Amino acid sequence: MTITIYGIKNCDTMKKARAWLDANGVAYRFHDYKASGIERARLADWSARVGWEVLLNKAGTTFRKLPEADKQGLTKAKAIMLMMAQPSMIKRPVLETDGTVLVGFKPEAYRAMLPK
Repeated sequence: MTITIYGIKNCDTMKKARAWLDANGVAYRFHDYKASGIERARLADWSARVGWEVLLNKAGTTFRKLPEADKQGLTKAKAIMLMMAQPSMIKRPVLETDGTVLVGFKPEAYRAMLPK
């Protein structure tokens, strides 16, 4: 099973998720999309699987600082464009394993999703 966790290195929630994975002996690859970027196709795939509304972090500072015009009339295409331009708007972490995508960190969800 290949596990990749996507996010930003210094995010507190990312630190908690990575610490949980480490403490539970789960091998994973970390992709810092602020440093390494993120492909439009991957964002489109995640949006199709979990919904762009789940993926776009509207509660974060980056989104809140957008001009009102950018926040209005959100669609999947517009949300993906915003996340491509500013990856900080992607909710963190995104855990991807064998075709399954989990957004956010909840230990019980990780426990249920990952191998025993």
